[in-house]
Amino acid sequence: MLKGRNLIKPLDFSKEEMEELFKRAEEIENDPSQFREQCRGNILATLFFEPSTRTRLSFEAAMLRLGGSCLGFAEPGSSSVAKGECLADTIRTVACYADVIVMRNPKEGAALLATSYTKDTKIPVINAGDGGHHHPTQTLTDLLTIRQLRGKIGNLTVGFCGDLKFGRTVHSLADTLSRYEGIKMIFISPNELKIPDFLKTQALKKNNVSFTETDNLEEVMGDLDILYMTRVQRERFFNEEDYLRLKDSYILNVDKMATAKRDMMILHPLPRVNEIDLELDDDPRAMYFKQAKYGMYVRMALLSSVLSA
Repeated sequence: MLKGRNLIKPLDFSKEEMEELFKRAEEIENDPSQFREQCRGNILATLFFEPSTRTRLSFEAAMLRLGGSCLGFAEPGSSSVAKGECLADTIRTVACYADVIVMRNPKEGAALLATSYTKDTKIPVINAGDGGHHHPTQTLTDLLTIRQLRGKIGNLTVGFCGDLKFGRTVHSLADTLSRYEGIKMIFISPNELKIPDFLKTQALKKNNVSFTETDNLEEVMGDLDILYMTRVQRERFFNEEDYLRLKDSYILNVDKMATAKRDMMILHPLPRVNEIDLELDDDPRAMYFKQAKYGMYVRMALLSSVLSA
């Protein structure tokens, strides 16, 4: 069903198609040996124009565990981009060597543009993050984590805290969650980092999603089933003074968890800086490292699906 498909934004896949991916990811988690030859003979190209740890390594681990191979670059300085090569030439060249391309780029829309250069080859392009726009495979990771650990995705109150203006993981997840029943969202941020108006208009209001905005984490903590923490992203700021002023707006610690539900889940797309105190890593509600592992499973499911009949 997904063979040869691009994934540029989360809504490129229907809810039913995502559910099939989640079921496959669950099968992989339960018995990975069944899938170790699934992508034998296929090559994944990882083109990362921005730094990455989890996304890049989990994609590479996913492909290797499926029996495939990997090539690519972890930063553009090690490629001909450093010599001035344009994106079109990079994509067309790599499409000569690979069977699927995963790309992260600081420019919004870069992944969509890349698909225009792979039409003839029909090589799938997967967006691993384009500026502050989308991060669809992180959304798949988040949803799989919620599904596996809560048993459902709908009928939840989800709090998004931190950098909601530039956070592509927040944008993608909020957009996708708006398709599920009974979702309530609470957006927690300083005024300068509020959720963009276009997301409220095009996703939340359009789908009649209940949402509120606040700058006070403590006053809503007891209402949350899921708290999705994010870092304030230094690389998105043009002004260093603004970053320094806002970077410590929210720091989650033991004291702030006092009013949280016993079964609340703390999620974070990582990396973190200081927005979650290290002492919370031992709290049974801290799920962000489990979340990182689910990222590998869902990317295994995705790669096997876009490359297999």
